[in-house]
Order: sequence, then structure tokens, then C-alpha cells
Amino acid sequence: MSKASDASTEEKKLKWWQLSLLGVAGTIGTGYFLGSSLAISIGGPAVLLAYILAALGTYIVFDALARMTSDHPEQGSFRSYAKKAFGSWAGFASGWVYWFSELLIMGSQLTALSIFSRFWFPNVPLWIFAAGFGIVGLCIVFFGNKGFDRVENVLAIIKIAAIIMFVVLAIALLAGWIGGTKYEHKVPLAMAEIFPKGGIGLWSAFLFAFYSYGGIEVLGIMSYRLQKPEEAPKAGKVMLIALSTVYVVSIGLALTMVPLNAFNPKESPFVLALSSDHLAFVPHLFNGVLIVAGFSTMTASLYAVTSMMLTLAQEGDAPRLFARKWKKKYPLFALSLIGCGLIATIIMSLLLPGKVYEYVTTAAGLMLMYNWSFILLSSGRLLKAGKFSIVKRWIGLVLIGLAVTGTLFHALSRPGFFISLLLVFLIAMSDIIVHKVRKKKKGENPSNTDDAEDEQSNKEETPTFHITGIRLRKSKLK
Repeated sequence: MSKASDASTEEKKLKWWQLSLLGVAGTIGTGYFLGSSLAISIGGPAVLLAYILAALGTYIVFDALARMTSDHPEQGSFRSYAKKAFGSWAGFASGWVYWFSELLIMGSQLTALSIFSRFWFPNVPLWIFAAGFGIVGLCIVFFGNKGFDRVENVLAIIKIAAIIMFVVLAIALLAGWIGGTKYEHKVPLAMAEIFPKGGIGLWSAFLFAFYSYGGIEVLGIMSYRLQKPEEAPKAGKVMLIALSTVYVVSIGLALTMVPLNAFNPKESPFVLALSSDHLAFVPHLFNGVLIVAGFSTMTASLYAVTSMMLTLAQEGDAPRLFARKWKKKYPLFALSLIGCGLIATIIMSLLLPGKVYEYVTTAAGLMLMYNWSFILLSSGRLLKAGKFSIVKRWIGLVLIGLAVTGTLFHALSRPGFFISLLLVFLIAMSDIIVHKVRKKKKGENPSNTDDAEDEQSNKEETPTFHITGIRLRKSKLK
């Protein structure tokens, strides 16, 4: 495997706790702020267990990716490891699965932002907000903004501050220091209250708990910047303990403050919990923070999906057209394809205004799980196999399998499952076609080997992309 470039070593090195903080800030997004409401409405208070188990599964995935990064730093991260472990077909599949997962996540975020906006403008159609946020995000990525990475850091702080504000206000409301609450407070204690829909309800909600941890693979990409790469697993462990604690505490408070039948996928559980006659402005303030924070993660996903498209095109796993830049600066063709994907999301918002969030979020979560499965399977080929490592890997795969299959037992999640299967089928068919074309070209020109292609692709420049609070700079692979 090729080593990370000297250019990347010139970047500021991170301490393990800095990577943990970046992970907490970068992972918290609309999957938590709105997706948790969907999880609660499906599984009830028992979802707290799902969030704990999802944190365990997420850590196993991060640990595998971090150890592969520590042994063989690669700018292509999980895509490069899949290619090394199973061949070029796996690199193709992993890259496209990730691209579609990010595109769907972006669609889910657009829908969530539109739902938040309708808190103020309930009569405005969902698709109008989705189109507005999508156009603004595309413009930011197209024209670029040198200061946007700094803005992303500020927005990450806003997200953390919003959660702290919620916890403080929730405790004040529960303690009676602030009156006028909209709902009666009650701690669910009976089994029928904790598992209102039984074990099947918890199983069906499992995917949405995993979805709240989406973004952990970015920390694997950043692990090569650690002062001590061997501390990457510790950074992930601390981050996920902090993240799961924040999730369980905040969702637990919301469950205590809001009756189960009031939760719905159209409102954030935290806005519902803060409803009070004496705090009429707070839900509006919190809703504004959710929009700002959600837009930052949506734009970060745009950068990530644009970068992956450029990389796929440069390495021959996508049409070369999408690697071209207008005036050698603007990724017009890549963004045009991404824009088509966003238009599909907007059309879904128009046709299915009451169900689009569930469908898109389910499909996005499933594509994310498929990519995480690639990471675990690749680690089984590339890392030294100790007994404990094998057990951990299988635990991770079982938890992911439970999250995937749980969607079959919920009516609103089931269409998302079939959407994800359709996408996987299309990727598999495209993979077969691409490799047949390559084999034919290789037969016509024996000198055109896969190694030569890999060597050429490694000379290509990896584009910059931003993740919330993180910036990956341009570098050339050796």
C-alpha cells in the first residue's frame, strides 16, 4: 500500500482528545436532532438500549478502520482498504456505496431542514424549503469559500451548546424551577411503557440509532493526522462514550417530559420537550439552532460526496467527465450529477410529503451500514487475526445485520430497505460492466494492467473536502 504523502504529514498533528472532540462535533446532526424522534415513535423508551448497542457497534467499526489506518495510512481510507483486501471490484463497490449513502444522507438532511423550517411556516410545501437549502448548499460548494471551514468549527460549537442548553433547561423544567410546561412529566417504569411495541419495535428502531452515529468513518480518515496513530482506538472509545452518554441523557429527558403518543417524525423531540408557557421563545431559538447545525452537516456531506465523485472519476470507476473542472477550478460536472440526486429528493418531497423523511433516512442508514460492513470485512483480511479481534468483528457484523433486518418489520421503513437493495443491485451491475470493459481493453493492450492504472490514479490529486470541523487538504499520493 502507498504511504500517506509528506504533504499530509505537514498538517497540524492532532492529540487523541482533539480527534475525540472533532468526532463528537462532526457526528451530531439531523440524524440525532430529528431521527431520534422517528426512533422513539417506533421503539418507545426502549430505544435507549438501541443507542447503547449502536454505540458498541459503531466503536467496533471505528476501531477496525483506525487500526488499518495506523498500519497503512491511505488517503482513500476504507475504499483503498476494500480494494486491497478483495480486489478492484470491492474498491469500486465501496466507493459507490459510500457515494450513494452520502447522497441519501444529504437528502435526509435536506428533508429534516425543511421540517424544521415548517415549524415557523407550516403552510409552505416541504419541497420549496428542500429546493432552497439544496441550491444554497450547491452554490457554496461550487464557488468555494476559504473561510467556510472556520465557520464549520463555529457551527460545531453551536451544536454542542444547543445540547447543553437543552439538558440545563430540561432539568430546570423537571425540577419545577420553570413552570408552564405543555406536557405532564412521567418516568416510564412499567415494561409495557418501556416496550410499548415489544421487541419488534425495538428491533425496527435499531437502524435509526445507528444512523445517529453516522460520520464515524470520517474519523478513520483523520486518524493518520494523530501525533500517535496507535491512540486512534482510544480517541474513538472516548468519543463514543461521550456521544452515547449525550444521546442517552438527552433522549431520556425528552422521554420523561413528553408522552409517547406526542412524538412524531415531523418535530424534533427536543423542541417538543422545551414547550412551556414561560419559555415561549426557547423552542423557536432551539429550532433556529437546529437549522443552522443541520445546514452545516448537509453542506459538509456535499463536500464529501463531491470529493468521492472526483476520486471515482479520476481512478476510472466513474466516467472521466465527472473529474473535469470548469475553468480548472469548479467541479461543474460532478455537482451537476449530485444536483440530479437532490432533485430526486425534492420530487419525493413533493409526491410524498408525509413519508419522505422515513423513506430517505431508512435508505441512507442502510447504505451506511453496507459501507460499515465493507470496513469490517476488509479488516478481517488486512489485520492480524487475534481471537478477540475476530469476536469483535462478528459482534459488529451481527449488530449491523440486526439493524438492517429490523427495517423489514416496520411499514414506513420497508420501502427504504428495497430502495437500498435496488441501489446495491445497480452498483453490482455497473461493477460487472466496468470490469468486463477493462478486461477487454486489457486483452487489446496487455500493457494496460491494473497496477499501471493504480499507479496512474495515485498520481492524481486528491481534492479538498470539508467535514464538520475538519478540513482535508490537497495532497498527492506517492
